[in-house]
Amino acid sequence: MKRRSAARLALAVALTLAAAPSCGGMRGSRPGPAAGGTGPAAAASQGAGAFATDRYRNLFVEVGHAPAEVSARIDAAFQQLFHGDSATHSVYYPAGANANGPLAYLTDINNRDVRSEGMSYGMMIAVELDKKAEFDALWNWSKTYMYHDSPTHPAYGFFSWSLRTDGTPNSESPAPDGEQYYAMALYFASARWGDGQGIYDYRAAADRLLSDMKNRREITGPAGRGRMETDGAEFNPEYKMVRFTPDLRRPDHTDPSYHLPAFYELWARWGPVADRPFWAEAARASRDFFQKATNPRTGLAPDYANFDGTPVTASFNRGAANFGPDAWRTAANWSVDWSWWAADPRERELSDRIQSFFESKGMGDYGNRFTLDGDQIGNAHSTALVATNAVASLAATDTARAGKFVEALWNAQVPAGRYRYYDGLWYLMGLMHCGGAYRIWTPAWAGARR
Repeated sequence: MKRRSAARLALAVALTLAAAPSCGGMRGSRPGPAAGGTGPAAAASQGAGAFATDRYRNLFVEVGHAPAEVSARIDAAFQQLFHGDSATHSVYYPAGANANGPLAYLTDINNRDVRSEGMSYGMMIAVELDKKAEFDALWNWSKTYMYHDSPTHPAYGFFSWSLRTDGTPNSESPAPDGEQYYAMALYFASARWGDGQGIYDYRAAADRLLSDMKNRREITGPAGRGRMETDGAEFNPEYKMVRFTPDLRRPDHTDPSYHLPAFYELWARWGPVADRPFWAEAARASRDFFQKATNPRTGLAPDYANFDGTPVTASFNRGAANFGPDAWRTAANWSVDWSWWAADPRERELSDRIQSFFESKGMGDYGNRFTLDGDQIGNAHSTALVATNAVASLAATDTARAGKFVEALWNAQVPAGRYRYYDGLWYLMGLMHCGGAYRIWTPAWAGARR
């Protein structure tokens, strides 16, 4: 008990600092460049976040766990989810090879499909944990089956969001959360492993994808199953915000959990030069959006929202105006942004607010769906939500309460069975975020291009 009490004191000291604290991460990385952005729309100053310090908190160590124990926990989760029993544990499946090398997909067990969301999550996990073979196999499958390379297809330059495991599309439309994670994972791969040839020229692929996300021209055409789409860029140029879908035949709105200002700051430094001011503005727009989209008492965000933050109800998702599985990720997004950049102290208030709400609902059994005012409408206690609430501790200031959420993730089991896809990937990413193993990898070329 004395060791835990000392750890709580250390956590209290760390969390009262206005910037990301000094507990080192697990692996070395090149420090970020001394300055970034261009012109009047330059990216936020580096401040005291991890981009400037190259130091990443290990929240598990702060609450009393040994560093080696944390590393072992992360490794065990990766092994189970990527290479465990195929019937009950794994979500990663090798799928032969083609001219570019091995192929593998990562599947949503419950829905029996392969999603750009999960494939890009898997690539981010792989690059952060230095698993190049798995990264390349997932990228090869993504490019082989999911990517649209026909200039006449409305999703040209993007990825189908859902396919069967044999590569047959369920939907040929893109979902921008996948493209965002693909682009960031590719830049990190360029930094960690260097650029290869063809599809493994990671930097070129990231640059192309980032440019398309912002600049893709409108294309009208069939998008499978008799549907016609008119797809454009994945970011709304007026609001500087990510769209829920680039299909302009649908109402234009956003998804709060798609907002990733921590990534946009890097793109404002590393991306195609002409677009860097846009990404700096996008980071600021998303930080302001978090304040508009979240409930001022509970901190809960809706699954879908208009660009002014008001909730959206979609015909295919009647519960989208409530806090549900998409929205779980929103707190993790603003908290990682604080951890990496320390640019907007309001994100700390949001983490305190949402952790206060969930603590009031009972740490061991709070539900997973709520109205934004806090009325419970879903009773399951989901591991993915436990994980994202723990990641919120990266920005939280209430030390005792933040430690409870970190410990709750530590005490959770690696998800298995039917729901191991979403719960499992966020469990693993939550361990990585809280354990200092989810970090910025700055490419060697970035300093020359800033």
